[in-house]
Amino acid sequence: MLLMLKLLATSLLLVSFVNASTSGEKVKEYLEEKYSENTNIKTLQLEIEEEVALKELKDWKAYIVVLKATLKKKPDNLIQQKVIWFSNGEVITKELTSLKTEESLTDSVRPKFKDGYYKKENLIYGNNNAEHKVAIFSDPLCPFCRSFVPGAIEDMKKQPKKFAIYYYHFPLPSIHPASVPLVKAAVAAELKGYKNVVLNLYKVQVDAKEKDIKKVLTAFNKAIGSKLVPADLTTTEVNKQVNYDSETANNVMVNGTPTLYFDGAIDKTKKKYLKYK
Repeated sequence: MLLMLKLLATSLLLVSFVNASTSGEKVKEYLEEKYSENTNIKTLQLEIEEEVALKELKDWKAYIVVLKATLKKKPDNLIQQKVIWFSNGEVITKELTSLKTEESLTDSVRPKFKDGYYKKENLIYGNNNAEHKVAIFSDPLCPFCRSFVPGAIEDMKKQPKKFAIYYYHFPLPSIHPASVPLVKAAVAAELKGYKNVVLNLYKVQVDAKEKDIKKVLTAFNKAIGSKLVPADLTTTEVNKQVNYDSETANNVMVNGTPTLYFDGAIDKTKKKYLKYK
């Protein structure tokens, strides 16, 4: 599936610069035509979800494009993906890099964090009507996450009327296989009524490469004080929450950990909350 997604996403890289219109509709028409030229695609639906003006470049906009497609080799599998394109009304391109900062402008464009993504199941501390909403996407075995996320949560949880902290599990199985059963165990523990699960999750001592679920679960139970068994990780309720977190991450194009959103906008500094303490 990952290879298919890459195929769909990169099929236009060789035709980045072409004449186009300032109209989002014209951009949509152009992209539909070019994506449809990929002979591996059977069906395609394309929508422009958001248009974002670029602060760095006058008259340029970023277009957040939602792709839904099926491939001829696997017509029953629907592939859904978001990609970003840029246009100034004269050319359209997949990549823009700042000469000043040497950073890809793609990294500065993200979909808005919609109100509907703030679910009570993801609220770990604070009141849902707090002054500010902070959304955290994290992998509990990511070294940077372990050094940053617990401290940030501890800081904000002291002011429940000021900060509502929403947490979304975003395990990275390719580099931290053990994080997948860990986050499922965390969800299972919360469903069983255990408190402070997320913070204690970062205290679990286990090899990030461990693939033996029993060993991972033993380490988790020791840190949480729980008595979960492997069957607890496969319930419908657990899978529903884990899938929701994954879908939300996909909707806002999270591609690394930790990722923070502050009041609906991505916080690249990860420290915006400090200004409001």
